[in-house]
Amino acid sequence: AGACTSYRHTEKAAPQLSFGTNVAKKGLWREAAFRYEQAVAKEPNNARAHNNLAVALEANGDFAHALSEYKRALELEPNNNYIRRNYARFAEFYTSYTKTTGKAAGGP
Repeated sequence: AGACTSYRHTEKAAPQLSFGTNVAKKGLWREAAFRYEQAVAKEPNNARAHNNLAVALEANGDFAHALSEYKRALELEPNNNYIRRNYARFAEFYTSYTKTTGKAAGGP
């Protein structure tokens, strides 16, 4: 029964993730972020949802929030190379950004 519950739980975030990805491809990053937030709310331990939310937040310029989402995705799946690359790329950008602008909100 536990596996079935887990499976149903996973299915709850899938439509939001899919919708978010479709609108992100069209450049509708605010809508994508909203959809990914919905996916995270339905599945707080879904690393893909956190990663996708981080990407959308980054695209919207919400870098501090993006950083926390990248970190959460990495905590959930530390061996996921896709998430690791996204985080590393963002951390490099964010470090440079905070040095240039003087804006820091919890460095990488």
